[in-house]
Amino acid sequence: MVASNKKIETAAPTNIVIFGVTGDLSKRKLMPALVRMLCCGLVHTDSKIIGVVNNRTEEVWINLVREGMQEFSPEIVEDESRWKKFLARLIMVPGDLGDETTYQRLAEALVELDGKKNAMFYCAIPPDWYGKVTSGLRKAGLANEDDGYRRLVIEKPFGHNLESARALNKELQSVFKEEQIYRIDHYLGKESVQNLLVYRFANSIMEPLWNRNYIDHIQISTAETLGIEYRAKYYERSGALRDMIQSHLMQMMTLVAMEPPVEFTADAVRDEKMKVLRAIRSIKPEEIKLHAVSAQYASGTVEGEAAKAYVSEEFVSPDSATETFAAVRFYIDNWRWEGVPFILWSGKRMKSKSSEVMIRFRKPPFNLFDSHASAPAANALVFRLQPESGVVLRLNAKKPGLTTDNEEMVMRAPYAADEGEVADAYEILMHDVLTGDGTLFSRADEVESSWQIVEPILDAWKNRVSVERYRAGTWDIPAMDELTKDCVGGWHKPTVHK
Repeated sequence: MVASNKKIETAAPTNIVIFGVTGDLSKRKLMPALVRMLCCGLVHTDSKIIGVVNNRTEEVWINLVREGMQEFSPEIVEDESRWKKFLARLIMVPGDLGDETTYQRLAEALVELDGKKNAMFYCAIPPDWYGKVTSGLRKAGLANEDDGYRRLVIEKPFGHNLESARALNKELQSVFKEEQIYRIDHYLGKESVQNLLVYRFANSIMEPLWNRNYIDHIQISTAETLGIEYRAKYYERSGALRDMIQSHLMQMMTLVAMEPPVEFTADAVRDEKMKVLRAIRSIKPEEIKLHAVSAQYASGTVEGEAAKAYVSEEFVSPDSATETFAAVRFYIDNWRWEGVPFILWSGKRMKSKSSEVMIRFRKPPFNLFDSHASAPAANALVFRLQPESGVVLRLNAKKPGLTTDNEEMVMRAPYAADEGEVADAYEILMHDVLTGDGTLFSRADEVESSWQIVEPILDAWKNRVSVERYRAGTWDIPAMDELTKDCVGGWHKPTVHK
């Protein structure tokens, strides 16, 4: 497996410290990613993986790691030589994250590698613990970089609203410098998302069309067939707007809408993304019903199987008004995008699974074939992130035979012929942390700006007692048809071609 299409930089030997190493994220994503990275040279062979473990012996922890590998990377466990090499890199530090002595033990456990004690601290823990961990690291002297670099990785959510996001940033920045903090968003680690920048800025035919003169609107979406699974307690506090739109989809919108950066460096790219966020038109309280949609899945059938309603899920209140579908219509008030709607939407228990960016082009003011039985559809360019990652171009062509009637022709260019060539997002992002590349990570001002943009909607929705329902396994959300009624082609419902 390869790491990325960008130039691969060799990472320095590092102590990779994982808080929450016995948790689900570590088992499913982090450990398997680190194994693959070690195998293909993205992690220096002298690096150590240090797990902070509470109430378990080292033997129990190693068995947990092995069980996770058997489930998510069985090829490693089956290869005894590779498994032993991986085991040799594991170090356990016992202790509770709330106990200051744990961090002293951690400081003692850091291994000097090539004369330095470089360390990456990965917080695979609930956000409520970020402050406690950073405080413990500070008191143990583990935030300063006198004997090697120190980098802190935190997972979303980055706050629950604007106030909490500001408080979290202030707390983190009181211990670490901003350039030491890596706010990880696995969506930005997807190679197909990164490829948006290449399509935009490496193809000269795109630039003349990439503006309000030719584009009618843009829809950025994530549709899932799954429900909330085991995340009910989190989802009840979050909902689709916080979980997907404020973070993942708004980040993708900035990549689609940004101007070319002066250079491909972290701050140059993030400066252009910030310009987009600053240009987003504020939504007034009285306009929210016109620009935002929320809904919740009822019972239905998904992919041939019965699906229960959200309110029937375990740990969900039977009178919950939490949205499992959310959509927002944004406008970017600058020269390039003035008047072009950006419609971001995300839903669970939808008819099909898909994540994509759809650019719908304007229809010409006059078309020779509009009077025919089948009028030409507006052209569309679709960047599909998953499944079948790649680019889809929708054009019009003549139907075969003695006729001038037309039909839509769909041209597909897969991102990779073999999905095995595409690296996992966590491999890409952790490698970037190890090499000090912050391009794909959110800066503090980005996080706060995105919360500021959606906060009026959150405030309007927080005290509601009911929410529109849609049948699981359908696109049956009338409010979405209303939201997109003046957009050419209306609501774009993704279809997947096998």
